[in-house]
Amino acid sequence: MATKEAIQGAAAAALIFGAGLSAAPSPAAADAAPYGLTVITDRGGIRGVAEEGVRRFRGIPYAKPPVGGLRWRLPQEPAAWQGVRQAKAPGPSCPQTGELAGHSSEDCLYLNVTAPAAGPGKLPVVVWLHGGGFSSGSGADYDPARMVKGGRVVVVTVNSRLGVFGFFGHPDLPDSGTYGLADQQAALRWVRGNITAFGGDPSRVLLAGESSGGISVCGQLASPAAAGLFQRAAIQSGSCKPDWTGELSAPGDGASQLWIDRQTLQRRGRTAAKLLPKPPKCADAESLACLRGVSAKSLLALNGPFHSPAFHTPLVPQAPWTSFAKGRFTKVPVIEGATRDEHTLFAALFDLKDEAAYRAQLAKAFGAAKAVRIAAEYPVSRYRSPALAFAAVGTDFTAACPAAHEARLLAEHVPVYAYEFADPNPPGPDLGMPLAAYHGSELLSLFDMGQSYRELKPAQRTLAAQMIRYWTDFAATGDPNARGLPKWEKFDGDSALSLAPGAISPTDYTKNHNCRFWATLE
Repeated sequence: MATKEAIQGAAAAALIFGAGLSAAPSPAAADAAPYGLTVITDRGGIRGVAEEGVRRFRGIPYAKPPVGGLRWRLPQEPAAWQGVRQAKAPGPSCPQTGELAGHSSEDCLYLNVTAPAAGPGKLPVVVWLHGGGFSSGSGADYDPARMVKGGRVVVVTVNSRLGVFGFFGHPDLPDSGTYGLADQQAALRWVRGNITAFGGDPSRVLLAGESSGGISVCGQLASPAAAGLFQRAAIQSGSCKPDWTGELSAPGDGASQLWIDRQTLQRRGRTAAKLLPKPPKCADAESLACLRGVSAKSLLALNGPFHSPAFHTPLVPQAPWTSFAKGRFTKVPVIEGATRDEHTLFAALFDLKDEAAYRAQLAKAFGAAKAVRIAAEYPVSRYRSPALAFAAVGTDFTAACPAAHEARLLAEHVPVYAYEFADPNPPGPDLGMPLAAYHGSELLSLFDMGQSYRELKPAQRTLAAQMIRYWTDFAATGDPNARGLPKWEKFDGDSALSLAPGAISPTDYTKNHNCRFWATLE
């Protein structure tokens, strides 16, 4: 799915409009006061910086560098250090192509903590998992200062292994396809052991993520090893739907698996060396030892086949949707939702000039028989263009209805709060068609990404402040309802809270997105 990786990476880039203390030190007592700029962790002292009314601690190692013999191994505890480590700059992003490639390294298992400048401790904690198709992005892309100040929380953004480094599989690797997820759990263990020193409460941790970050949250809910590491979860535009049909997210894009079973992945990895560019090339295509010796830059050529997390593994014993259906998951309150127009960002890539092109593309994606039914349900005449009709199909099929189905499964066991981000005109890239509430557009309300916040109009800034209150109240109590905000009812199987500037209100989510039609089509 190399094409889709590129699309998701481009989408992320478009949003960034501009971006046991055995060897512990003993800093000066005054400098190491609680919630100051020098903090003692279980590995040693770190010193952050004060910026914009918050304290920032960047580039904190939460595991040993997964290099050399630690490539494709579970994350290991980081080494302790002497003295005070400077925590002023983020660590490198994990190996990837695209805009962040020049700042990436296999030595990438770092996290960033942003905390209020002062005030009482024991604040709720938000651990954020970034998106990017499991092949791009970095925790440092997301500036949580507004969330920290507006919601009185501590926010932790995380790097975890991506692509072939995080999700490679091979018969000789029992943890195939789960190294990136294991990294996230290591970061959560770090939070449990250290966040008190930053003013956070390890018993009130919200694990949240968008796109592949949301899919990661699904995996952590289904992973017994993650139980107790977080107490609330937020899945944003990242349901655990098993797969996507081809020719829907990008022209020529094949069908993709969002999750893959371990045996299939390991068979794929057995001959992965044959796919390497020349040079290098392993003489024995099945040699794991040879692959461990290949440079990180060369291994990126294998990202396409290896960017899906695996189940039937020690970390994720069952597919997440199976775990949810059987009630075998970590029972915590959940926020689940998507944007109203998820697929516009992808539909803009297709050349759909007229109805004939639209119908032909539907046939490529769904087959001739289903395409006829879909075209009747989503006629071009109902939309401003064939591309917007195709976007509605993609939104409902890939995002909205899977999210509703997943929320329904979860709601049988835990409180679920469903939402739809519905801003009709958020800042975004110019792709030649109206994007409306495109994939990832809600992120601009929760985080600063480059110059994005400056692009928000006053009503959008008000919505952003309201959303931050919903999310951070949820982190604090497991219930997003805060005094003075419109009531957010628990999910009842159909309804969700529509989030738009000046218009927060309940909406019939499954009706709006034709979910009953899609249930008959499967």
